[in-house]
Order: sequence, then structure tokens, then C-alpha cells
Amino acid sequence: MSGWNFANAWEIVARSIPDAPSLIQGDRRFTWSDFDRRANGLAAYLLGQGVQQQDKVAQYLYNCPEYLESVFASLKAGLVPINTNYRYRDDELMYLWDNADCVAVVFHSSFTPTIERIRRRVPRIVTWLWVEDPNGTAEESAAECPSWAVSYEAVIKEAPTKTVQGRWGRSGDDLVMLYTGGTTGMPKGVMWRQDDLFRNFVGFAVREVRRGLPRYELLDRSEKGPGFVGLSACPFMHGTGWFSQMLLLALGGSSVALLGRSLNVGEVLSTIEREKVNNLVIVGDAFAKPILRALDASPGQWDISSLRLVSSSGVMLSASSKEGLLAHNPRITIVDVFSSSEAVGMGQSVTDADAKTQTANFRLGDDALVIGENGELVAPGSGEIGRVAVGGFQPVGYYKDAAKTAATFITFKGRRYSCPGDFAQVELDGSLTFLGRGSICINTGGEKVFPEEVEEILKCHPSVADAVVVGVRDEKFGEAITAVVQLVPSGSVEESALILHVKARLASYKAPKHIIFVESTGRAANGKLDYTRTKAFAEHHLDAQAREPG
Repeated sequence: MSGWNFANAWEIVARSIPDAPSLIQGDRRFTWSDFDRRANGLAAYLLGQGVQQQDKVAQYLYNCPEYLESVFASLKAGLVPINTNYRYRDDELMYLWDNADCVAVVFHSSFTPTIERIRRRVPRIVTWLWVEDPNGTAEESAAECPSWAVSYEAVIKEAPTKTVQGRWGRSGDDLVMLYTGGTTGMPKGVMWRQDDLFRNFVGFAVREVRRGLPRYELLDRSEKGPGFVGLSACPFMHGTGWFSQMLLLALGGSSVALLGRSLNVGEVLSTIEREKVNNLVIVGDAFAKPILRALDASPGQWDISSLRLVSSSGVMLSASSKEGLLAHNPRITIVDVFSSSEAVGMGQSVTDADAKTQTANFRLGDDALVIGENGELVAPGSGEIGRVAVGGFQPVGYYKDAAKTAATFITFKGRRYSCPGDFAQVELDGSLTFLGRGSICINTGGEKVFPEEVEEILKCHPSVADAVVVGVRDEKFGEAITAVVQLVPSGSVEESALILHVKARLASYKAPKHIIFVESTGRAANGKLDYTRTKAFAEHHLDAQAREPG
């Protein structure tokens, strides 16, 4: 066997600290021994159903222990776990599971009606594992396992005493597949070799992991004791939530799952206090700002002194939010990571009580660089904008999509890089100022404007809770910059004042021509925005406004 494999790693941890906590949700608590035993039961069942090496198993679940258990089981058996966005509708689910060639789905009982409608249209899926959902409605919680599915708990009870694996064994070449929708287009399956993913994520914490052959004794916790208690405030169905927990568990930690299905700040803070959480995972200001508002409004209500690490990726985390968190607990280290589903290690920003950072400013990753339009490296301090590319341990490509793989995974001066389309400038000190994804760049009067840059300034206004910037059709400018703005509770600001707020900090052509105030910008649970939908909404709103008499 060659290369790092997560199942092997987690089994090492389970043997070294069997009685330590591994998975926690509300009153449900599982030790590392429980985690390993239950995953063995599911792995044995899947193998008994005749699965083949690297067959795909989908997790169609809210955050819960069974999510990570079924991932563990899949990896034990040499199968490929597939995340499923539980907000998808029928056609989206069918596309995802068909595109991924799934043969099995682990699903919460509350999704039974959805699967009833579509299961005959995904005939490749022959195994349906029903997980009781104690947090659903009364009707959902009372529902019984349908005849076409098998009870997850019934399967787990048959767990063998010995470690389970397929006859083909395990390898660092075994895949983990992360489906990502990005900002446009249908979901794409990003194929990660476990060895690459392990070296990338675990290697940040254990430097020896990145070099040489796997040495699993590095992960033995017998002398060290349990690792961090970690809480992901975002869903496991997205990369930030899922991959952060895989790292946490590889280091002997315990993963705490929230009961709520949407961001409930009171639950987040109460859980941190109750479980003595050390590591909180969030998605930028979409999570940080509501948390800060609660802490500021009720100082001393929650004890968050156990927190040592707050990590964020996927959405901008402003300097003001970092300062606010540190004011409530100066012992926190805040790690703001600039990465994507298909490119890990582009850059990061580390902030603590002694080291302040700016918004959207990152230290360029060790294997990262910025390539200009001329095909050469962007010179520090030149002001030139380029695409960020990162080498080293990166994905194999997109599943069944050679064209997109070739466009994203490029060769630059003889070396392979992942280049998903994020644009940035390199400052004189070598740091990186992130501008945004090129696919949502706005062309207004011949000038390129990246939405995130304008959103960052808008969200620095004290009355603004969230903002989305898009380009709408305009006869004069081609596209007119338009901001869809959500105010803080009881917040108030005039459109003209908000436009002046942006002009005071950015070039005038980057300021919005129109501002639309809304109750909610409609961010997803992972903090991401649907720019296509927001653009259509803005154009419809402005067209309707233009037709109004007077």
C-alpha cells in the first residue's frame, strides 16, 4: 500500500484513544471505539451488497454523527464518499447522483418523500440507507423506514469485531470526491486522491506528513491524549465543513455537530460553552458578523474562553470581524484561508492579539503564484492583476469532464498547477490581495470590477449586514454596478450615502450605480452566493422600477 489513507489514519487514532470522544451532537456522544465499530458495520454491509472498488456512496444528510460515520465506512471499504447538497431539488439531485455514478445513498428520513419521487429515475442506485432524523418535524420523526430502504441502525448493529476492508485493500490513490456548484453552472465533482488531500490538510499541522512515505505512528495519540474539540458552524455537505472535520479527526479530535439546520448564533455560542470547543469553523463574515452582534449585545452571556482557533474559508472575513472576535477572546488565533474546492493552499492570513491583518490580504502559499495576462508571473507591487495558481498536492481533476479539467489544471513552466479562476494582485511585500472569481467580474464602461472588492467596502458600513454586487444591463456602460444590500436589524442608510461610502474608499467607477435594499441576500448555508440568481433579481427589480409611473 502506498500513500496516506484517511481510513488507516482514523483506525490508528481509534486504537490509541478508544475511550476518547469522537462524535458529539446534543445528547448523543460516541467514543473513538464506537466510531470505528459503527463504521465497520456499515462498511461490511456495503461490501455485502456487491459494491466494486471505488464505487460512489452519497451522503444526503444534515450535520450528524452518521455523516462522518458513513464517510469512514466508505473509506474503509475502498469506496468514494460523495457530498450531496440537501437544498437541491429533484432534477439537481438526479443530475448529481447520475453524474457521480452513485450506487448507494445514506439519507435522513426527512428526505424520504423526495427520494420516493425520483428513485426510479436513478436505477444505478441499488442501496438506500435510512437514517432516523430526530430533529425533523413530528411527522418526519415518526416515519418508518420504507420497504425499498434499509435501516442504518439495523446495519450498524451487525458490526464485525475485526477491521473491515474490501478485497482490493486501500491506497493513497483512493478518491474522495467533492461536488461543488461554484457561482455558475451545474455541480462538478472534484476528484481528490486521499494521499494529496491528507498531505495538504494534515500536513499543515504535522509537517512530517508532507514529506516521504506515510508514517502512521505520527498520528498515534497514546502519549498525547485527545486532540481539539471542533465545531463546524457550516454544513458538512460543503467542503469547508467536511474537510475541516476530516483534518480534526486525523489529529485525534472530536467533532461536534449542531442540531439546527440554519445558522443559530445562540446555539453556536451555547455549544462552544457547553462542549468547551477549541476550534470553530466558520465561513467569513456571513457567520462572523452575526456571532459578533450577539456577543456585543450580551457581553458575558456565553463563555468562549475555551476557543483557541477560529478558521474560515470560502467567503471574505473582514479585518473588523477579526478584531471583534479577538476583543472577546484575545487567546484566539484566526486563520483565514484562501482556497477553493479544487485549489488548496493559495494563501492564508493568520491573526492573533499580536499580529493584525488587513481584509482580503493573504500570505501567498508556498506552492502558489500569480500569472498575468501575458503568461508571466505578476511582479510584486506592479498593480497588475493575475490569476492565482497553486501547485503541489492538488486534485486529479473534474469527474468525467476532460474539458474543464484541462482548463483548470494547467502546466506552467513544466509544472502542474490548479488555476480555478481567482484573481489577485501581488503587493510589494509579496502578500496577496484577493479580488474575486473572474467568472463574475463586471465590465462597466471598459473597466473591470470584481464584485468582492466592492462588497468588502459596503459591508464595512455599520448599517450593512451583507451585500452582493452584480452587473446589470446598461445602454451607456454595458453593465452598471448594482448592489443588493441587507441592513443590520434596525439599521438605516440612504442610497446616496452608501454610494459615497464606497467612493471614499475605491475609484468612483467601482461604486454602485444602483442599490436595492432587501431583507436577506439569500446566502446559502455555506456562506456562498448565487450571483446568477441575484443578477436576474436585480435586473427584474430595476426594470419594474423603471416602468413605474412618475
